[in-house]
Amino acid sequence: MSVRCRFAPAPSGSIHVGNVRTGLFSWAFARHHGGAFVLRVEDTDASRVTEEAYHGVMESLRWLGIDWDEGPDLGGPHGPYRQSQRMDIYRETVERLRAQGDAYPCYCTEEELEQRRAAAMARGEPPGYDGRCRMLSDQERAAFESEGRPAAIRFAMPETEHVVRDLVKGEVRWGPGQLRDFVLVRSDGTPVFLLAVAVDDLLMGITHVIRGDDLLASAPRNAAVISALGGAPPAYAHVPQVNGSDGKPLSKRHGSTSVEAFREHGILPEALMNYLALLGWSKDAETTFLSREELVAAFDLERVSSNPAQFDAQKLEWMNNHYIQGCDDDDLAARCLHFLSIAGLTPDLELLRRAMPLVKERMKTLAESVELLRFLFTDDVEPNEKAAELLAKAPEGYLASATATLEPVEPWTGESIAAALDEAASGAGLNRTKGWQPIRAAATGSNVSPPLPESLELLGRERTLARLRAAV
Repeated sequence: MSVRCRFAPAPSGSIHVGNVRTGLFSWAFARHHGGAFVLRVEDTDASRVTEEAYHGVMESLRWLGIDWDEGPDLGGPHGPYRQSQRMDIYRETVERLRAQGDAYPCYCTEEELEQRRAAAMARGEPPGYDGRCRMLSDQERAAFESEGRPAAIRFAMPETEHVVRDLVKGEVRWGPGQLRDFVLVRSDGTPVFLLAVAVDDLLMGITHVIRGDDLLASAPRNAAVISALGGAPPAYAHVPQVNGSDGKPLSKRHGSTSVEAFREHGILPEALMNYLALLGWSKDAETTFLSREELVAAFDLERVSSNPAQFDAQKLEWMNNHYIQGCDDDDLAARCLHFLSIAGLTPDLELLRRAMPLVKERMKTLAESVELLRFLFTDDVEPNEKAAELLAKAPEGYLASATATLEPVEPWTGESIAAALDEAASGAGLNRTKGWQPIRAAATGSNVSPPLPESLELLGRERTLARLRAAV
């Protein structure tokens, strides 16, 4: 049997890294087994879904390196791949279920349902639909129809034990009667998740459903619908949630956690893919860094943990620095160019490339290139607060004497510049740190920069001396 997996985001906003991690597992499993990966869009809730978010989801997945074989943009033999375009399929399926006796109209209002739930709980019984409309006579149904009462459509859940042999959680059981009849179609005619997912998984030939464990309780319901339609339910693998540092599920309260936000922050896609892969899965006890190809070769569900994973932004940035250091200078310069341009700078590309060895060990994110390299690509250098303090505390006449010491340096290389800087510092009775910092502040406008001699070499003699004279 050929493996077919799917990822089915609901595009109501920027896609969350917890959701993408689940999609990544599904993608890696399909690729590992030489199977197909399907992108399906759950966009039936028109009040929440936007076209901008829909396109943003696909762009985020592509940027991360997750590709698909069938989907809304590519098409395929099981389309359409947007649920909003499959309404006729859902309606036909519901009519079939009704004709088989597996679904029925429910005329209960929200108020009636709430009253009966409260009464059941008062009696010490578990809440849930009590099956009232399942047992209506034809005459009672006709009476409701004649008064024009709107009806939802419920699935008649078999009153037997339900078992899901989950590939991550193990065997999970629900006793007879524990799972109540559930809504397939709302009274306004819109299908609910439990119907659309089951129908799509069946018709698209999905063999493995890998998703978050918050949907575990949906699995027996999905499986029951598929079985009622004559299909074989897929294998389910419910992976644990991703939590924040406080142990609670990752959400907006933990800051920006969308793929788009990490991209804008300067996280490399290969670093984010690597990090997300290790949230709840591991190749072995030692491996930390995995390429996309190595992940595909190694991934299977046996090493997926059943415990929640904790998202650690600092570890992600540490991993990102590893990937930044692994970039060659041309590649890294091209990646940094985007962030420098957004900041209003117009870098000389050759100068930018030459600066890369100076910053690649220092940058945790590409966005940090702006403050580290701004001084090279603008002459409008205003000292920041700490740089201004360093300039104010410099010994009287020190900047002027340092300027005079640097002016005749030949050749203008990092090595020669370092020797001149040390000469200026020692002449003023300063150690290297106290002697170099005012020069750094004057030349770069910051108390933090790439190595000073190499920075001044890139800045050039004339621009360096002009900035020192201006500071004097």
